[in-house]
Amino acid sequence: MSDDAFGPAVDLDAALETLTAVVSGSGADEFDAFLTGRNGQYTRFAGDRIHQPQDIVEVQVMVRAVVNGHAARASTSSLAGAAQAAASAASFARAIAAGSSAPGGHRVATRQTFGTGPVGPPRSLLWFDDTAAFDEAARVEQVRAAMIAAGVGGATVAGMFGRAATSLVTATSGGVERATLATEALASCTFTVDDGTSHFVDVGRSSSRLQLGLAIEAGLQQAAASTGRGDLEPGVYTVVLGPEATAELLEFLPSFGFSGELAAAGVGLWTRSRGQQVATAAVDIADDALADIGLPVGFDIESVPKQRVQLLDHGVVDSPVLDLHTARVLTSSLPRSRSTGHAHIAREEVPETRAANIVMAAGTSTEAELIAGVDEGVYIQRFWYTRPVDTTATTITGVTRDACFEIKGGRLGRPLRGMRFTQSVLEVLASVDGVGDLRRSSPVMNVWNGAITAPAIRAHGFRLGAAPTH
Repeated sequence: MSDDAFGPAVDLDAALETLTAVVSGSGADEFDAFLTGRNGQYTRFAGDRIHQPQDIVEVQVMVRAVVNGHAARASTSSLAGAAQAAASAASFARAIAAGSSAPGGHRVATRQTFGTGPVGPPRSLLWFDDTAAFDEAARVEQVRAAMIAAGVGGATVAGMFGRAATSLVTATSGGVERATLATEALASCTFTVDDGTSHFVDVGRSSSRLQLGLAIEAGLQQAAASTGRGDLEPGVYTVVLGPEATAELLEFLPSFGFSGELAAAGVGLWTRSRGQQVATAAVDIADDALADIGLPVGFDIESVPKQRVQLLDHGVVDSPVLDLHTARVLTSSLPRSRSTGHAHIAREEVPETRAANIVMAAGTSTEAELIAGVDEGVYIQRFWYTRPVDTTATTITGVTRDACFEIKGGRLGRPLRGMRFTQSVLEVLASVDGVGDLRRSSPVMNVWNGAITAPAIRAHGFRLGAAPTH
């Protein structure tokens, strides 16, 4: 590590010792526990000044108690409260079990089933010295470079550069104990020239892979090119979506039917379309926390090793993500079903299955080549204010934002104002005929260790409506 201030939010050995003691207690048939920690350091800036340097340390400890197959959880924000959380969880679980006429289906991970050895990516994919060295001085220097470049181009820039050390520690009464520590580098910028804007975001384990110099240069060029925006006639268009826009679409996939809860309930896309071709063969999407891009991690909050789960296999509906409970429920339809390591936690939510590390395979075309293949269409850098409209039809709505251009004769044309859209995500994926060769990772807000890695895509039949009101 580059300095004493950068490291885990809590000592990992102490955390493992505490959690192991907690899950060895009495009051319930089984226990498991996890700690998520994050020691983040951020440099926020706008215009010509750094306005908000931040150091944020977050710790969450959660204990699950199981009595006769019925589970309850309690949480705390420190290791000191772990024993009390275990007692509370056990009390709740006993009350639930006493009020039930049948056993429940919850169990914890055991060493007989999941082992105790090393799991997941090697340390070389988790801890990067360049991110450890991305300290306050290095971030300030990068901010200075961005401000100077913006000033030369008559632009302004606002954003945030940061680094974090994220940790996950787990233990179960079944004898499974795990701990991991990883670096995280994050950059986000908005560039403005008059009424023109452009945006950039990327997250990963290595700060060098963010390629901030190139990103700043490209962002300033796009912002300058997007001045003097005009309106586009509402209609149906061929589109080239930048990596951020593609990632926004992919974020909705789990809620369409790839979560363990939806699969176990027998509803959603996986249930009704398993094995069917719903997108073109160019669309290959997995939840892959073992990949060397995005935010890899080796195991989930139930101590279960992460598996790569194919969501769309070259356009064919493949598999849902599962935790211990949903895998058990699905054994009737999937006899050899077992957890894929996807028990997860999001801010202000109870744990549930989550595809938190979605990765779409890259193609072979540059973004310029995707645009060159469009006679008339629209380039969209990203979306915002997106929300689901009809999860069965996979329809979402939202607004285009930042660098958005008309495409004429295979070249970017006049810049466009923001437009509303209402569109089926599967309809977009079913029309993809080009995939970019470069990918970026977008953080998933409020989801621990969440990232979506996506390339640019070219698709057809995208419905763009009226400009948003301001």
